[in-house]
Amino acid sequence: MRLGVLDVGSNTIHLQVVDAHLGAPPIPNSSHKSIIKLTEYLDESGAITPLGVDRITASISSNMKDAAHLNIDEQLSFATSAIREAVNSDEVIAHVNQKCGIDLQVLSGEEEARFTFLAARRWLGWSAGDLLVLDIGGGSLEIARGPDEDPLFKVSMQLGAGRLTRKFLKGDPFTSKSLKSLEEHLEEAISPLAQSLSTFEKDNAAGTSKTFRTLAKISQNMFPKLGQHLTLDALEEMVPKLQALDIDGRHALPAVSAERAPQIVAGSMVARQLMRTLELKEIRICPWALREGIVLHRLDWIER
Repeated sequence: MRLGVLDVGSNTIHLQVVDAHLGAPPIPNSSHKSIIKLTEYLDESGAITPLGVDRITASISSNMKDAAHLNIDEQLSFATSAIREAVNSDEVIAHVNQKCGIDLQVLSGEEEARFTFLAARRWLGWSAGDLLVLDIGGGSLEIARGPDEDPLFKVSMQLGAGRLTRKFLKGDPFTSKSLKSLEEHLEEAISPLAQSLSTFEKDNAAGTSKTFRTLAKISQNMFPKLGQHLTLDALEEMVPKLQALDIDGRHALPAVSAERAPQIVAGSMVARQLMRTLELKEIRICPWALREGIVLHRLDWIER
């Protein structure tokens, strides 16, 4: 069957069309994406502004129009942290559903972690054993761990790269004072995970989504001898180099898009602190993430 997976995230609104059936990997058909930084459309009360709601609605409508000729059998539509945490979330969802004729659902942070974990488990296989999955998004950080397809431990934290950039980092390049403030915040916020994940096998972690993929590509360009995985040694060298660059310098790096350039410093600092706190020497990069997890879960449900 042909599925449309509409992901209303903190940075982008992305409609991915895939051909899928139970027992086979989802095959990408086409991708329709609009860059929209939703947290820039929050007022002082934490509500998404009317302009923001209009941007969301227009972007979804445009993406759906672009994919209209593909004869999608079913569309799965979900929103993550930017809408989830808005004080007018219910009103935004109702408006979008009515205007766009869809059934947009808000995922909880734990659901994000669970579906992303499912995707990584299916990609890496049972031989991966007790697996830790890390996902640094624009608005939140998801962490899940377990030996099966349903993680024993799952958590969502407000440590997304876009959120942290807007909240902490100032200047261009970022000031040393603001970088230090973010570093201290991350150390304090992430330190409790050491206790929660104390029994985890330290050499079995995977990173999903764009931030980890971008960091791995930067690492491969800067330090080709370190291999394709993202290592803590590479991050310890990369982070200060990224911090010293202005936004144009970051965008000039081979692996960094215009969308990712503003927040890759914060993303790299989150990754580094996670690896320090959890004593991870390296992280495997998994190309499947939340959208693939949603598709796999839906296919499993249909079979039941």
